[in-house]
Amino acid sequence: MSVKQTKKYSGRKKKSGNRKQQGGINQAEYEGVLSMTREGYAFLAVQVKEGQKPVEDVFIPARKLNGALHGDLVRVAVYAAKNRQDKKLEGQVLFIKERSSRPYVGILQIVDKQAYVITESKNMPYDIHVQKGTLSGARNGQKVAALVTDWDKRGNFPIGRITDVLGTPGENQTEMHAILAEFGLPYRFDKKVEDLANELRDTILPEDIQGRRDFRKIPSFTIDPADAKDFDDALSYRKTGKGKVLTEVGVHIADVSHYVDSGSLLDKAAYERGNSVYLVDRTVPMFPEKLSNQLCSLRPHEDKLCVSAVFEFDENFNVVSRWFGRTVIRSDCRLSYEQAQAVLDAGEGNQVAADVKIPPEVCESLVFLHRQASRLREERMRSGAVDFDKAEVKVQVDEQGVPVDIRVREQLDSHRLIEEFMLLANREVTEFVQKKKNKQTGKPPAFVYRIHESPDEDKMEAFRNFVHHFGYQMKQVNSPRDYARELNTLLNKTKEKAEAGGIVIMALRSMPRAHYSTKNAGHFGLAFSNYTHFTSPIRRYSDLMVHRLLLHYISGGKEVPVGQMENQCIHLSQREQLATEAERASIKYKMVEFMQDKIGKEFDGVITGMTEWGMFVELDKTMIEGMVSVRDMTDDYYVYDKDVMTLTGTHSGKHFALGQKVRIAVTRANMEQKQLDFELIQ
Repeated sequence: MSVKQTKKYSGRKKKSGNRKQQGGINQAEYEGVLSMTREGYAFLAVQVKEGQKPVEDVFIPARKLNGALHGDLVRVAVYAAKNRQDKKLEGQVLFIKERSSRPYVGILQIVDKQAYVITESKNMPYDIHVQKGTLSGARNGQKVAALVTDWDKRGNFPIGRITDVLGTPGENQTEMHAILAEFGLPYRFDKKVEDLANELRDTILPEDIQGRRDFRKIPSFTIDPADAKDFDDALSYRKTGKGKVLTEVGVHIADVSHYVDSGSLLDKAAYERGNSVYLVDRTVPMFPEKLSNQLCSLRPHEDKLCVSAVFEFDENFNVVSRWFGRTVIRSDCRLSYEQAQAVLDAGEGNQVAADVKIPPEVCESLVFLHRQASRLREERMRSGAVDFDKAEVKVQVDEQGVPVDIRVREQLDSHRLIEEFMLLANREVTEFVQKKKNKQTGKPPAFVYRIHESPDEDKMEAFRNFVHHFGYQMKQVNSPRDYARELNTLLNKTKEKAEAGGIVIMALRSMPRAHYSTKNAGHFGLAFSNYTHFTSPIRRYSDLMVHRLLLHYISGGKEVPVGQMENQCIHLSQREQLATEAERASIKYKMVEFMQDKIGKEFDGVITGMTEWGMFVELDKTMIEGMVSVRDMTDDYYVYDKDVMTLTGTHSGKHFALGQKVRIAVTRANMEQKQLDFELIQ
């Protein structure tokens, strides 16, 4: 292996101020985070204050990066370049405010007295020079994680230190740890944290149950994926009221707050992680296994401590009462989604052929809960909830982590059943807290909300124009809720059409990302004016915060000051995004691995994305995605239209658009880049 040639450019700092620059005139200075390419240039995602007009991304040539790298927070002088036909903004980095804390993954190469990390990232065009004294025991040829600490201005290259030794390249354990390291996610617990978890008492004492509502004799059960190891939510069901005309449903969530004190070492470790991470072949838990898979897992036939939301429904499926508080339960059985679906398919009073004995009262409850969940879903849809119903993919691996099958995960009624009752609990908990208003100010107490703002006018209009090119009309509307209804109408029309996937992707891109905040803005996608995350404190720290706040307010506690809570919400939103990216990266890696022995084979697919350098194609049946590069489309010169996302041949007029069906051949499977290259056949 040879060391890549380090790219050269001027590393001198330029002074800020309004002045003429080579190729343009300064217009403004902005701060933001850099997004860098393998080719060496970068784009600045400009940070603007709430209410300010968004600024388009700024192009920064490699020679004007001033040593800044991907993910760095920088200040940039921006100008309109004279020599660019599209008049897009260009800029140069004035200074680096903060280096990215995320490491780069690569192969350590030691040549004579020099050591380098040969990086694999799509966002890193340079190799990292490391001092031999900072190798952390890594050997030549091993995969490592390295953090950039400085920039050598004389030699024009990054300097760093090795933060983790990941192992032998190509081994499954190494590659999964490399994905976690790439996103700055830990894959092991500090020994002190593990020891504290292991010291927690296994048994539940009478004093632990004192003051809790007892649900142990009420039929209850869990429904989870067949391969799940932690069961953090359960449902209970019984008839209540005079003449048993009411139905009580309990949503029971593991009481993590009973075991983990706020501010403890266990608590701090969980907050730092933010959430559990679900890679293809493993779960990286937020808490050590003693908590996540034992004490706080609602395993059948074991007494478990919970925080519960309990609802009574009348004969018309309306909620007539609700109760929130600490409980103790004893689950009667653990069902997979497929087993629960078998009960629903059999219908009321019919025998179920299943590989596990399901108590009759659980079968009865499932049938009722399915009816109630359907009613809850209908109400959401009428209120303007957006129904994307996007398919998910399941990668099946063997004991060594090798992918053996990839298929689209079927969305079952049993999935929707659980989803609707979790949504109900999340919404009702929020509304309960909202009602505990301060008598003087009239404002609700401090709380953690899960919010999803409405899309802005410009993005709604851009999406309307986009679908217009497919022949669909979306009416001009007066409110976000009306827009959501129009969007649902469109999604229903296009559900079975070839362009459906592309339209869903563009609709999602037109909306802001859901996140956590102390400022309630409602949830646009779900059509809820009040919403939080209450149902998974074993795998989301936000939910643990919600449990603590809820229990505090139930007990008559004073209003908690917002203080650092908003900063905590920002941190948890960021950690959630990193976990999502890591999960996607692990799926992509296994997809590429799965396709390694299929080079040259042909597949049918659909175009799901477009850029000026090529188009993304998703294969039928497996949802495996790869790229057809424009440079390989040699039959014509193709022009990209960003407004309608099409590629059109200038001579032949041949046209490629989102949703179009194509046939491709697999030409390359790049494991390091997690990328598949396709060739267009027709």
